[in-house]
Amino acid sequence: MDFLETLWVTCKLASLTTFILILIGLPISYFLAFSKFRGKPIVEALISMPMVLPPSVLGYYILVAYSPQYWFGKFLIDMFDFRLAFTFTGVLIASVIFGLPFMIQPLQNGLRALPDNFREASYTLGKSKTTTFFKVLLPNCKSSVITAIALTFAHSIGEFGIVLMVGGNMPGKTRVASIAIYDEVQSLNFTTANQYAFVLFIVSFVLLAIIYTNNKQQDTWMIK
Repeated sequence: MDFLETLWVTCKLASLTTFILILIGLPISYFLAFSKFRGKPIVEALISMPMVLPPSVLGYYILVAYSPQYWFGKFLIDMFDFRLAFTFTGVLIASVIFGLPFMIQPLQNGLRALPDNFREASYTLGKSKTTTFFKVLLPNCKSSVITAIALTFAHSIGEFGIVLMVGGNMPGKTRVASIAIYDEVQSLNFTTANQYAFVLFIVSFVLLAIIYTNNKQQDTWMIK
């Protein structure tokens, strides 16, 4: 039962993280792909920070932000009597922050790769920016969207450091498969650890196969 419960928490965290990131990642990617304001490199650097920062560092700062001793955590306690530290919601927010570059960078690169005349032709026909984005740009960078979703999900199911820092190891609430593997190995329960590891291996392999198959199909279409 604990095995299935842990896999459920892992799948729920990865699915919700991916869903939230696709919602916020699309407008951010569009903005970064086509805007030309001077501060854009700073914004891009901030978004990409989770890719180079150790998860424990990012997890520490998020945990500090959740603390009632600081304004954000204190605001949540005073206004809503709600704590984020060591809760699934807190882990989910941390996971969204940590997964941001894995969603945005493929989307941004895909939008940048599109010819400018796609947008120009749409604007000439009187289409709005919103219509142009959803009806013209997104269908033509479908490969990047699939890659972004698959990468984000694959990255989320393997999160360890930031989940442990922010959510701890609470069975049924914040205990995910990557943490369960560590616990089982520490307890010399290699059979259960192998089961968790095998599931993560298969899921990651399938997602990577989808990405590479999708990219190959896109390259073939572009050649034609």
